[in-house]
Amino acid sequence: MTIRLRALLVAVLSLSLALPALAQGWPSRPIRILVPFAPGGSSDLAARLIGQRLQEALGQPAIVENRPGAGGILATDAVAKAAPNGYTVLLAVAGPYITAPLLQNTPYDPLRDFAPISTLNGNPQVLVVHPSVPVSNARELITMAKAQPGKLNFSTSGPGALTEVSAIIFNHMAGVQMTLVPYKGGTSAVTALLAGEAQVHFTNPSEAIPQTRAGKLRAIAVTGAKRFAPMPTVPTLAESGLPGFVVETWNGLVAPAGTPPEIVNRLSSIIQELTRDPAVRQRMADTGMSAMGESPEEFRAFIQAQLTLWSKFFRDYGIKAPGR
Repeated sequence: MTIRLRALLVAVLSLSLALPALAQGWPSRPIRILVPFAPGGSSDLAARLIGQRLQEALGQPAIVENRPGAGGILATDAVAKAAPNGYTVLLAVAGPYITAPLLQNTPYDPLRDFAPISTLNGNPQVLVVHPSVPVSNARELITMAKAQPGKLNFSTSGPGALTEVSAIIFNHMAGVQMTLVPYKGGTSAVTALLAGEAQVHFTNPSEAIPQTRAGKLRAIAVTGAKRFAPMPTVPTLAESGLPGFVVETWNGLVAPAGTPPEIVNRLSSIIQELTRDPAVRQRMADTGMSAMGESPEEFRAFIQAQLTLWSKFFRDYGIKAPGR
């Protein structure tokens, strides 16, 4: 055996012995949960629910760190490159985690660079307009957009984000040319809509419900396969003349690839317990989210299915990111 080969075997053996030791001593300090969007949205709420439960279960602070930028890509990439020691995890969101890598060259791969922990919740999106826009449903919006090509601004959460993807799909399927305007996260995009900088936006129910109830925005459609229980009078886009338009988002927890399985499984059991808690499920429902909760293996299969689904969708409709 050569000296080089012997050294390599020693290094591999040392690493294999170090991982169980790391898992046994974990956690000995605070855990960071990176959120790819600004505070205040549904992803932020999901992360804070996780943080509270992790702190209770593990006896260490779980710090939520909002890191918006590039439609969620900055935070997602930061976790992909973080040390795989269980102290940095990502609140994974469908846009930056699934659709962005399919539409652009992201610096991470959703399957290769992460260890799935568990899904947390899912929900449809809500198509909302500023009250100054004289439409009450999606059909009227399409008619208006066709009459004024390029005049309506469609605010999005950033390049590759699911809100941008939904806007691209809407423009494509409806045959209209609304102008996509990217912002740094969903909260900023909604703020722009409220200020009248934009006229149209796809948002999460947790943001849409209070603003529509206050009369500050008007909900005209939802993107689910069926009507959304908290907003029963709002039709689906399929009902509104766009059959096949079904876009649902989700949140989950992932760690950097190489994180010890013992840590991944411990975190997953905590998240699954969280999603079974009746109080938590009701809190999610109140803000328009449906609890999920899956094992690491089930979550990985879900991610693979999502990549396959969206890849086919983009290919079938010839959809590409703006400028590509």
